[in-house]
Amino acid sequence: MATFLIGLVILIGGGLLYGKFCENVFGPDDRETPAYAKQDGVDYVPMQTWKNSLINLLNIAGTGPILGPIQGILFGPIAFLAIPIGNVIGGSMHDYFSGMICTRDGGAQMPEFVKNYTNKAVYVLYDIFICVLLLLVGAVFIYTPGDIAATQVFGFGGTPQEASTWIIYTVIFVYYLIATVFPIDKIIGRVYPIFGLILVFSAVGIFIAIFAKGYPLINVWDNWNTVGQFAADGGFDFGAYFGPNPFSGGHFIPLFFLTVACGILSGFHSTQTALVSRTIQSEKAGRMTYYNMMVVEGFIAMCWAAGTMAMINLGASNGGVTMVFSDEAKAWTYVTANGVVSATSVVGIICKNALGPVGGVIALIGVIILPITSGDTALRALRLTLSDSLHIKQENNKQRIGLAVPVFALVYLILIWAKNDPQGFNTLWRYFAWSNQMISLFALACITAWMYKNGKAKFVWIPLIPAAFYAFATCTFIVNAKIGLKLDWPIAYAVGAIFTVAYLVVCILNGKKKAKEAA
Repeated sequence: MATFLIGLVILIGGGLLYGKFCENVFGPDDRETPAYAKQDGVDYVPMQTWKNSLINLLNIAGTGPILGPIQGILFGPIAFLAIPIGNVIGGSMHDYFSGMICTRDGGAQMPEFVKNYTNKAVYVLYDIFICVLLLLVGAVFIYTPGDIAATQVFGFGGTPQEASTWIIYTVIFVYYLIATVFPIDKIIGRVYPIFGLILVFSAVGIFIAIFAKGYPLINVWDNWNTVGQFAADGGFDFGAYFGPNPFSGGHFIPLFFLTVACGILSGFHSTQTALVSRTIQSEKAGRMTYYNMMVVEGFIAMCWAAGTMAMINLGASNGGVTMVFSDEAKAWTYVTANGVVSATSVVGIICKNALGPVGGVIALIGVIILPITSGDTALRALRLTLSDSLHIKQENNKQRIGLAVPVFALVYLILIWAKNDPQGFNTLWRYFAWSNQMISLFALACITAWMYKNGKAKFVWIPLIPAAFYAFATCTFIVNAKIGLKLDWPIAYAVGAIFTVAYLVVCILNGKKKAKEAA
């Protein structure tokens, strides 16, 4: 329990201090924001800080800070320290600077942002990456809330053969289309505050239950093998899963940081802060809207990590889950008194155990809302990205629908494949996780260039520290992964180190070039 509390102190205290530091480095002022300068009643719409903050939180907090920690906590209590440290110096910083730079640059979306601070070749590469990522986000964030709703709320099987599965998917799909096409203040701005209250209830409810029910959490200095400590069928050898060091066993680096993206650092967030940059009323509201909301997402990730560890230590006989290794899947699976369950089912187990039947259902609704509120804005961002890149006007509903329909057709095709292929979702999630973190490298490179260009070269270490880490993590992962080159870990680590050095050199050289151009 103590490690969990230390992590919260790092998250909240570090967030307050480092957030203020980042704000001072950027230097927000009283200039007119794009929401007023370009007000069009559709995408450029001034909205109050509390509303923008909730919108941004719901945009960025999909299933990532839930399903990611459910899997990532298998690495043990070190997760309670890795999440807040990474969040404060990496994710929250990334969200703040990407959002603020886009705000100052007239509400620029990420492709324009990348084009302004890199070059045409990088811009084209980014456009390809971001379009693929946003398509994957749209598919993932229909799949996961749809399955949770089908199995945990309505009691269906959630199989591809059941009509109920596709009806639920279609309902979410139609909502996405409406939210993607119509003015941001008509749909998102009006319903998201309500969703935000449910989200807060679910996260805070689990947080309170951790203490009120005395859930068994272990510390980094404890014995990490908890098998049989709290129940005959409870516990897990977290230490064996982690391995002797971060580069062995479960390969904490890079796998943990690809598994737990949302809550630590997520490249997808830059597309959402760019979206909000068109509705923010004042630059001085940026720290609350961008930085602090990422800190809140870190809190959500911490709560779900703690809830999952508690359920594992309790065991199936006490209403939790038992970990069993599947020789067929070559992975650890969750087992309840009723048999094998998926990670999405663990969500329902945590909610109902922590909050009871009624509170558990309300919390589940919050969990379902999280990915839906990220998926709709992801597809909105994709529409805006395509319209800006291809110079397609979006002045009326007909034009917006004309661009949205082919995008949604691709999303639905991806969804059909993922649902019908036994390994479809796992493959989809792995590509989503990797591409998500790759996108962050573009944003961090641009933040570096912006600092050089604006006379803040002495602060380039702020984006370059997390940039170096994630360059190494993403490259190492894809070189080793089954969805990548499938090379051995020693080779993967060597290639990752070379790529990291090359990436940093390119970032610095590009930044110095931008500084000369601005002089």
